[in-house]
Amino acid sequence: MHRHGFGWSMFYMALLGILATPLGRLMARLPLNGKRFPFQALPFEKNGKIYEKLGIRRWKNKVTDMSKILTKILPPKKVSFRDDVEKLEVLVKETCVAESVHIILCLLGLGLLAIWPGPGGVVMTALYLLLGNLPFIVIQRYNRPRLLSLLEKKRAAH
Repeated sequence: MHRHGFGWSMFYMALLGILATPLGRLMARLPLNGKRFPFQALPFEKNGKIYEKLGIRRWKNKVTDMSKILTKILPPKKVSFRDDVEKLEVLVKETCVAESVHIILCLLGLGLLAIWPGPGGVVMTALYLLLGNLPFIVIQRYNRPRLLSLLEKKRAAH
């Protein structure tokens, strides 16, 4: 399998990418709560502020946003203070869904090591995890506390 490791790895990653959207839509039906484990902000995250040290404001809008591609399937991610409580609740839940899907993709991504054992598979797996999934997990962990804060302000205003 070593000779074809790259090709099979690319196929596997494409397959995971195709399955990610239906998985996310199934997960959106679950009672996910952005204020509870495992989605709640951890103390070291300082409600997402830790990610500002990683320059998240510079790069978060430059990564692929599937809600702009799959407009009929995924809710839009644009937020304003004028948004109603229900829309903000959906957005908070979507951050939970997106984080969960990317964590599952990370775990399944470890299968790349079995498909392509050796240095090539290690590099492919690292790229898949570090560039293909981790940034999206970080974005959800950064956005969720901000959305929850806006949601609380909206609820208090009504």
